[in-house]
Amino acid sequence: MAKERLLVAEFDTPAEIVAAAKALADAGYRRFDAHTPFPVHGLDKAMRIPHSKLGWIVLAHGLVGAIGGFALQTWSSTVAYPMVIGGKPYFSFQAFVPVTFALTILLSAFGAVFGMLFLNGLPRWNHPMLNSRHTARMTDDKFYISVEARDPQFDETRTRELLERVGGKRIAILEA
Repeated sequence: MAKERLLVAEFDTPAEIVAAAKALADAGYRRFDAHTPFPVHGLDKAMRIPHSKLGWIVLAHGLVGAIGGFALQTWSSTVAYPMVIGGKPYFSFQAFVPVTFALTILLSAFGAVFGMLFLNGLPRWNHPMLNSRHTARMTDDKFYISVEARDPQFDETRTRELLERVGGKRIAILEA
């Protein structure tokens, strides 16, 4: 397995990391990430992160649950076991509502959890940012940007210069 390489720069304020993310996105970088101790307003827009596909995944799973639950009950009561119970017709859709609702919620929840894991590339057991003393303050009071070496725009010298130009400090290469 090939080693993963990252070029990492440290920033002191949220405004600096937003400006750096915007500069990287404007320069054509796509495989970079920001690591902050708290959510930073506007960072996702500066990084040009596209809208999540998770909502569509949840919707699709919910529809499968609703249609599947309703279809199974309809088939069971009209084709497989057509029985008149309590004078009700074979197709008594009012009785199907609880199971249809429950399967909609259940499959939507499964879609949300497993879709999120898939879209985030999880589980991921190791990341160079987590093994470095260089980035130990990432969860306290410092802000970091990491640029992956596999980014098509990546050139160590040019990327380092760009990060220095936008205020990056303690720029280093991390490998895992």
